[in-house]
Amino acid sequence: MKKTMQKSRKRLGALALATAMMLGALPLTAAAPNQVTTVTGEMRPQVSVMVDGVERDFYNAQGQQVYAVFYDGTHYLPVRAIGELMGKNVNWDQSTLTISLTAPRTTGTVQGTPGTAAQAQSIHMENRPDFTILVEGEKKSFKDAQGNAVYPMLYQGTTYLPVRAIGELMGKNVSWNSQSAVITLGSSSGSLVTDADSFEQGGNQGNQQNPTTGITLEQAKQKALAHAGLNQNQVTFVKGKLEWDDGRQVYDVEFYTTNYKEYDYEIDAATGAILSYDFDAENYIPQQNTGSYIGAEKAKSVALAHAGVNQSQVTRLRCELEKDDGRWEYQVEFCYGTMEYEYEIDAYTGAILSRDMESIYD
Repeated sequence: MKKTMQKSRKRLGALALATAMMLGALPLTAAAPNQVTTVTGEMRPQVSVMVDGVERDFYNAQGQQVYAVFYDGTHYLPVRAIGELMGKNVNWDQSTLTISLTAPRTTGTVQGTPGTAAQAQSIHMENRPDFTILVEGEKKSFKDAQGNAVYPMLYQGTTYLPVRAIGELMGKNVSWNSQSAVITLGSSSGSLVTDADSFEQGGNQGNQQNPTTGITLEQAKQKALAHAGLNQNQVTFVKGKLEWDDGRQVYDVEFYTTNYKEYDYEIDAATGAILSYDFDAENYIPQQNTGSYIGAEKAKSVALAHAGVNQSQVTRLRCELEKDDGRWEYQVEFCYGTMEYEYEIDAYTGAILSRDMESIYD
């Protein structure tokens, strides 16, 4: 009898555990109606957003730059900034927790200063099924690709909507290029390049006119200069060419500085995203080696800081001390997202001698 009671208690305990595990595994959409939940997502300043061929930055009402956020396989964009692009006023009613988008827009576009220190990081956001979205008085609800209901997210006072929902509101097609980390919103009636599409490869492939929904060679040069932290007066361009690479059009841009540092960029002609870049200090003359090596940890920190990431965010991090052309240098390599980074760093001074970034799929 005692053993039977013990077995019964074990069965009940196992049943209770199984029930708890099943309840814990229920998806967010099974929560009680209008229940606010806190979820862990990721802020992604490395993600670029192209709207009709133009890269867009977003700012909150205080003029601070805000970035795409990522949760459960979906990117989210700030609804206020998207409302501005749609030419609509964006109003918040605290009493009813309602965001209203109405035309015509009567206030100017929020201006701000682009952020320079933002890094990809884990963040805590609120999933807000209690928020209501009205567009011209019509209540909107949103679903993911599988037909599940999705809701606005709230992070640091900014409300975000899934990029698919943004596309629906704007009447635009949406695509995501994981290799270049670019979200593209394009006209539903125009030509939109997605991961599964490619440009028609006929005609004159060597011309330097705008590809469909693309950028000019001059714009590609300016993007390369901005990334390198230089201006046109400081460099001499030796190459600027539109060419085909793996089924897509890219600009190959090369230039060097007055002290003969050489830069080489590959830029997506459709989106303006930097696909890869390379930097070489060809005329670098090492200082007299009167000290000791900076050490592998310091070399890694120099490379990570330059890339704008920290060690917990990268994979396949390695650092080796090698001698090249009579000088000792650290070779630092790591992967972040879908991009692979390589750095050569002077073993004595910590100066970056060269750097390279390219997709892990190349």
